[in-house]
Amino acid sequence: MNRTESFSGSLFREPLRTEDWGPQFFAYYYKQWDDYQMSYHTHNSTEIMYIISGICRVDVMMADGSSEQAVLKKGQFILLDAGVPHRLLVQDGVPCRMLNVEFGFTPAAPGQPSIRRLALEEEAVHTFLTHTAPYLVLPDPEEVYYTMKSLVLELDQRGMMERRKGEKQKETDIPAAVNPGVIPPHERTLHREARNLTTPDQGTLVRTLFIQLLVRMARLRGEMERSMLDQTEVYVKRAVEFMYQNMDRSIQMKHIAAAVNLHPGYLHRLFRNYTQRTPTDYLTMLRMEKAKMLLQQTDIPISEISDYVGVGSRQYFHMLFKKYTGMTPVQFRGSIERTQWRYPEELE
Repeated sequence: MNRTESFSGSLFREPLRTEDWGPQFFAYYYKQWDDYQMSYHTHNSTEIMYIISGICRVDVMMADGSSEQAVLKKGQFILLDAGVPHRLLVQDGVPCRMLNVEFGFTPAAPGQPSIRRLALEEEAVHTFLTHTAPYLVLPDPEEVYYTMKSLVLELDQRGMMERRKGEKQKETDIPAAVNPGVIPPHERTLHREARNLTTPDQGTLVRTLFIQLLVRMARLRGEMERSMLDQTEVYVKRAVEFMYQNMDRSIQMKHIAAAVNLHPGYLHRLFRNYTQRTPTDYLTMLRMEKAKMLLQQTDIPISEISDYVGVGSRQYFHMLFKKYTGMTPVQFRGSIERTQWRYPEELE
């Protein structure tokens, strides 16, 4: 059983794409943090943290036990899937104000909009739901924020109406439904922290706003991935160009990364994902192909070839070349000479 099957609050569960489910919200709150360090924790719900102002850091523990850090600024948000260990860290003197919502899923009643139906109509949502990720950090042109604000306001108002309804029933001891009346305007803008929301049906408007939120997040992710792919191609091409121009000398990963203005670890990850090779493997391939060309087309002594391809040790060069071609440089040049040799015409 994988993680998305173990946690019913996961956004990437297959039943969301094959059965009719809708959202159910468990918590929402506006909160300002300062000098705060949270312990790693998990919960069976998907969480969105939207940064309204300031800076914060979210550490996420990956399935292999490693951790990744996301530094979030105003106008960014992080989506954390259910069951993913994470923690929040905020520096002293650099407060961070955020809007959070936590949600899971409940079966949709007949006639209600469902996530499955939305995914059938909106390709970006289908792609979003089928590409599992423990977390996502996305920039927002304020569309997600306004949708979340409307969603929280509606949840807040419904929560107050439910509380008023409960108080009214207590006062009159009437078990039947009681009209809670209209919430005063000054109370509508008071966003409270609300946890353990238990109302099964949180209203048509809540479901509609969630669908809008899901579509906006899916499209933002699609746009980001297309942009990243384009940018990755640029970085990889620049890195390969640097290798071509400098493979005759000793170069390391830090030199390649500096040439394209990226952190070595980040470039390594981008390069490997894009080419299916590490930068070191790719550089070795370029050097061995150049060595083959020099052995084929020039009379440069074999003992000097290693210097032409930036491998300082002749012994190491011979090892790399044999691993790459299956032959030693001597055997390779010998095979080329045999295929090129012909009897003189007068002896044929």
